[in-house]
Amino acid sequence: MAPVLSHSFSKLPAARMLPRFLRQSNYGYRRITAVAPTRELLHVPEYHPLPLPDDVERHAPTQQESRTKRIRAAKPFSSFLTDNFSRQHDYLRISITERCNLRCTYCMPEEGVPLSPASHLLTTPEIAYLSALFVSQGVTKIRLTGGEPTIRQDILPLMRSIGNLRPKGLRELCLTTNGIALYRKLDSMAEAGLTGVNLSLDTLDPFQFQIMTRRKGFEMVMKSIDRILEMNKVGAGIKLKINCVVMRGINERDIIPFVEMGEEKDVEVRFIEYMPFDGNKWSQQKMLSYREMLDMIRTKYPALEKVQDHKNNTSKTYHIPGFAGRIGFITSMTHNFCGSCNRLRITSDGNLKVCLFGNAEVSLRDLMRKHNGGQPIDEAAMEAIKRVEMDRRQALPGSTGVLGCGDRERELLEVIGVAVKRKKEKHAGMGQLENMKNRPMILIGG
Repeated sequence: MAPVLSHSFSKLPAARMLPRFLRQSNYGYRRITAVAPTRELLHVPEYHPLPLPDDVERHAPTQQESRTKRIRAAKPFSSFLTDNFSRQHDYLRISITERCNLRCTYCMPEEGVPLSPASHLLTTPEIAYLSALFVSQGVTKIRLTGGEPTIRQDILPLMRSIGNLRPKGLRELCLTTNGIALYRKLDSMAEAGLTGVNLSLDTLDPFQFQIMTRRKGFEMVMKSIDRILEMNKVGAGIKLKINCVVMRGINERDIIPFVEMGEEKDVEVRFIEYMPFDGNKWSQQKMLSYREMLDMIRTKYPALEKVQDHKNNTSKTYHIPGFAGRIGFITSMTHNFCGSCNRLRITSDGNLKVCLFGNAEVSLRDLMRKHNGGQPIDEAAMEAIKRVEMDRRQALPGSTGVLGCGDRERELLEVIGVAVKRKKEKHAGMGQLENMKNRPMILIGG
């Protein structure tokens, strides 16, 4: 069913016409009242967290289907993704590139970082395969990070591939980005299933932006923010969060302007305590604690009130009555949230990292490629491997499992399970973190 535009609405300026991401046949539809100057009604697609594939039938669930869904919902969470402190890891962050079009001072050394050879990085079929494996074990949220993920040439087909996991249990497909190249791809990303954007922006001053990032591009970032807000007005439902790393003597004067951005814009700005990583010249003197930031905001806005946080939230959330947006604080340095951590990371070179601040890693890439002579797995190689595994499964009556329940899946899950079980109860404290060896942030994935 195609969206129906009223005659009067079709005469509105082009900027008010429906964007491409709302003209897809695999979205449902609802009626909303058009904005002034017309009162005509138009059909606008109803937002879904992730679009259903075209080959999925759309009908009311039968009694058997409802029973199946209830059974799936009631099954125990995967033991492979549950650690020794009963933390269930249903959120996976995947870095899809080491490259970035900015050089932020807290993320990358000024001289840059040595980049891995292309053959050492995960291919798109490998990323899609790992995504499916983790979703089969209970992961409901996947976030693509970098580097800067939007500069990966095949990010759109990759997002479509991951978005197709929605019928398997995926609920959220998110992106962490600096916003420079985001604007041009937003409509296509929404079509692919994008549900959330964390946008890194540390100042609202264009000149300061250039100092902190060692690059230009402030206007493009703001354009991306405005585009998301425009899309949300017509039902895109993309959760927008702006992440601001605060450093004493550099950008603390931007705290109040960021707070005031939320007076009319439906956006959550999260202030992040400055954290130590290799090459970012961290010092405790530069770190502004969330308590200090909170006091600065309360001086101007004493009505600031706490909002109830969800179980696995990384930020402490606040709201000013009358404001459309909210603010949050990510307090990794002064008040860790390890007790409710549900996150795992895969680096762009294929290592599983169970803690952002931990330096223990295990290579999933090498385990996967063992079945391909140690070579990167492209589409053809992946299909060949899957056929072999499916043939093996069909030869074993009564067998069940993930993606054919082949030896490779079992081996991967066992290694993942061991790594998750070794996750510590909490990461090191401030006095220790600065002296620990760890990757630069850009090689971990934000």
